[in-house]
Amino acid sequence: MRYINAPLKIEFDVENSSKEFKHEYDSLSSADDDSIGEWLRLAKARGNTEESDQVLLTLIVELHRKMDEMNAFMRGEKQEFLDLTYRGDIEVISHEYFKLKDEIFENKTEYYGRIEMPFFPKRQMPIYFKAISKNEAKIVLLHERDEKDWNAYVVARERVMIREMRAKKDGN
Repeated sequence: MRYINAPLKIEFDVENSSKEFKHEYDSLSSADDDSIGEWLRLAKARGNTEESDQVLLTLIVELHRKMDEMNAFMRGEKQEFLDLTYRGDIEVISHEYFKLKDEIFENKTEYYGRIEMPFFPKRQMPIYFKAISKNEAKIVLLHERDEKDWNAYVVARERVMIREMRAKKDGN
């Protein structure tokens, strides 16, 4: 398996069949199931957005969500996350695995966690994974959208790595 450098933060806890973990996992997947997001999905499904600028449409939807967040903040509402026991730095990733800098995992133990993803829009990505060593894990469960975003992030990081290798080669 080929790992790619990727500086990410993760919070996690031992998976204990907790309904709280499952509830947070489900709620984070539907975080974009707001009225404007639902409207956009339906419009895309009907083909009503084919002649629209998709980037501009996405930016407008995200602006609407930010305004909703600001309104919620002003009303004193805040998205609450579960308090997870462990925190770590992901050093390298692949399409199905990741590796931490430190040896925190218990081998063959299953975990629930959240990874802070640096793409647009920034969000916490809920994840279930199983430790295969003290610092290495296999991804067990991701939402479909998160899996697509994770794979796209891996590919983007691969491109960065290739550019860096070319720059080193050209520099020598």
